[in-house]
Amino acid sequence: MSDIRHLEGTLDAAGLRIAVVAARFNETIVRQLVDGATGALLRHGARAEDLSVVWVPGAWELPVVLDRLAASGEVDALVALGCVVRGETTHFDYVAGEGSNGTAAVARTHGIAIGNAVLTTEDWDQAVARAGGKLGNKGAEAALAAVETATLLRSL
Repeated sequence: MSDIRHLEGTLDAAGLRIAVVAARFNETIVRQLVDGATGALLRHGARAEDLSVVWVPGAWELPVVLDRLAASGEVDALVALGCVVRGETTHFDYVAGEGSNGTAAVARTHGIAIGNAVLTTEDWDQAVARAGGKLGNKGAEAALAAVETATLLRSL
């Protein structure tokens, strides 16, 4: 058993250049996610000058901007934030599905850590609960997942 090598990342964001890409649609919720993400990064050693927040119109636009940032080589990790609330049409399914697929494709293509907190909720109350409410702040969780993955990738 002792010969098994275990690898994992850390939550030390010091020295990491991180861009938080946030969808403006449902901005009340998304601003809470941004605050959670940036606050968590700063508490875990990131310097303000190493952080960027980039706003896009909506969740649909996240993958193309994530892709451009990943390709630039200027960042070590990305955090995708947004909020898509189910409505009466199938639009939710397209935006949520393509946004998620696109984000995953960027991570695979560029080998970059992307923390994903694009909330996909049935209603507004579920979004509030996940943006600093009774279920915590998923923006903070996504930011820390990005840090842990980025530090792991550095060690591989």
